[in-house]
Amino acid sequence: MTTATSPEPLVLRHDRPDGLTTLTLNRPSQFNALSQAMLAALQAELVAVGASETVRVVVIAGAGKAFCAGHDLKEMRANHDKAFMQNLFRQCGEMMLTLTRLPQPVIARVQGIATAAGCQLVSMCDLAVAAEVARFAVSGINVGLFCSTPAVGLARNLGRKAALEMLLTGDFIDAQEARAKGLVNRVVPADALDAEVERLAQAILAKSAVAVRLGKGMFYRQLEMGLAEAYDYAGEVMACNMMSDDAGEGIDAFMAKRPPHYRGR
Repeated sequence: MTTATSPEPLVLRHDRPDGLTTLTLNRPSQFNALSQAMLAALQAELVAVGASETVRVVVIAGAGKAFCAGHDLKEMRANHDKAFMQNLFRQCGEMMLTLTRLPQPVIARVQGIATAAGCQLVSMCDLAVAAEVARFAVSGINVGLFCSTPAVGLARNLGRKAALEMLLTGDFIDAQEARAKGLVNRVVPADALDAEVERLAQAILAKSAVAVRLGKGMFYRQLEMGLAEAYDYAGEVMACNMMSDDAGEGIDAFMAKRPPHYRGR
């Protein structure tokens, strides 16, 4: 998607034959701030990716020095209207939910700062790999604005006290602390970031697409259930998974001590 003032696409899409698709936020001079147009562009790409039969893993990246600096504050101040704000946060929330609803796993590639809604974006991706120089904050409190929507993703990744400390102080944490707190999976030197994202993606691409798709959907749905209901639901999903050709092939390959040859999509 492009705008009248930006001939460059706001989100760049790169598809690989092996099923890996990268979506890159492309407002580097604005630190990839999530304007309404950026949110719409990212939402459109996510919907298209979710409908694809060939995409297996999605990487979310940011162009330039920053991963994402959150919402576009200039746009927000220029539209100081409650209806605008409600629509903006509704639009952002829908995009964040789309990340969890995609059948494909989504990996955040975090090369620089991820603040406010940018930190929220990291939290809502299924997995995250960060460069050692990356930093994270939900810094709205520093300008009189509690980061309520980022708190939703943060509270579902970090412990309560760790999440509230970030939300109430607005302080930055470094990549290693983000990993310790559960916000990211892996931390590597900046020059090894792409290789580490590739390793993680390849580990998923090597698995059954059927099992990955069923598993991701099951994981997020059971989180909202009570314990007994979650076990009932998970048991039904696992029974269906066991009836798939891929599960049969995987078990046969394991017993025969050979690599599996999955064919399911």
